[in-house]
Amino acid sequence: MTIVRRRWLMPMMAVLLSVLTAPVALAHCQVPCGIFDDGARVKALMEDATTIEKAITEMNALASKRDVQSQNQFNRWVMNKESHASHIITVMAEYFLAQRVKPGEDYDKKLREHHAVILAAMKAKQSSDMAAVKALNDAIGKLTAYYHMHE
Repeated sequence: MTIVRRRWLMPMMAVLLSVLTAPVALAHCQVPCGIFDDGARVKALMEDATTIEKAITEMNALASKRDVQSQNQFNRWVMNKESHASHIITVMAEYFLAQRVKPGEDYDKKLREHHAVILAAMKAKQSSDMAAVKALNDAIGKLTAYYHMHE
């Protein structure tokens, strides 16, 4: 009986661990529920871009410091920057491109502008250059022409 329990213990622990550590999808589901707030999503993308900018600023301030605490904080800013860039990419692909950009008037232009946000987020993720953040902000800013922004 003990041997049988042990055979199942490790696989069950692995399943439990994978469920508990699985990434959470933050983009809206792909069910046509009609509950969309595109402007709020664009605003959230802008907040992600602001966080990326703050992370790069802090990384530059910590870059010359050699103490362990500064190195630890530097790494946390890098991870935070990459997390927010990944979030932008996911929202753009799974929400906007998959659900909101539809064939019709100016379809090619809309595709290019939405894809430009993905590319800019990727470059901001790979870089510590403020020019990448400016390009990301500019690309996100172009989306405001398509989505009603709430105050």
